Amino acid sequence: MKHLKLFESFEDIDSICKKYGIENYTINPDGLVDVGGDVYLSSKGLNKLPLKFGKVTGDFDCNNNQLITLEGSPISVGGDFYCTYNKLITLEGGLMEVGGSFNCYNNELITLEGGPREVTGNFYCTNNQLITLEGSPREVGGDFNCRDNKLITLEGAPREVGGDFNCNNNQLITLEGGSQEVGGDFSCSYNKLITLEGSPREVGGNFVCYNNKLITLEGGSISVGGDFYCINNPIYYIYKLFPDHKSFMDSLDYNYLRGTDIVKSRFKEALDEIEINMPKKIEGYNYI
Repeated sequence: MKHLKLFESFEDIDSICKKYGIENYTINPDGLVDVGGDVYLSSKGLNKLPLKFGKVTGDFDCNNNQLITLEGSPISVGGDFYCTYNKLITLEGGLMEVGGSFNCYNNELITLEGGPREVTGNFYCTNNQLITLEGSPREVGGDFNCRDNKLITLEGAPREVGGDFNCNNNQLITLEGGSQEVGGDFSCSYNKLITLEGSPREVGGNFVCYNNKLITLEGGSISVGGDFYCINNPIYYIYKLFPDHKSFMDSLDYNYLRGTDIVKSRFKEALDEIEINMPKKIEGYNYI
């Protein structure tokens, strides 16, 4: 990890701590500043951090500045880390360990490389310029939210997410490479998906895939603990004929879908199974 230039003297560091209201601190021989508590550097007009921090036991907040680098940020933070609303394009130089949540939304990030490898709480990287999730934490204990970026793939996403996984409003054409276990909701709405291949094997909460271009739900999660929502997709007009997600998925065993064509005889068999009359037409599909 790179460090900023050492200060002229420890007196300089004392002066800076006083200026920014940093209390209960210890200056190490190498100039790193440990803090027993929180550090608040929000809205100070900073384009770089004023000190080189070591361990911070509480929260570290450098929101709403003009930061273009995280050089000097703590090696470890016991609480939450906030670097939102800055001008960061990379997380290089940032902290290695965070005990709570990591928040880097509303920057100009093009990569997550350099960020923490494991996050106990939430990880929010929304509203950046990301086209890849390479560099994401391996595991996230809480929510993982990467909506409002420019992602075309989920490659590099955490292997496991304990809370919700939200990748809404990107440019995804596939879910391949994404997390395989999601403890909460999985949301992939407002993308360009035509298939759910690669979606998590297990979703503890709801599966939400509104506003895509899905013509089939095959390849979706094996286990969904909550509800399944697919409104504003072509497949929804078939899906809504069935009383629940399980009955719809069972109907696919009849193998009646051929892209946007429906094999009429097989589709009728699937509907007869649950005593539903076959509609004359289904929006977005043709009977063959």
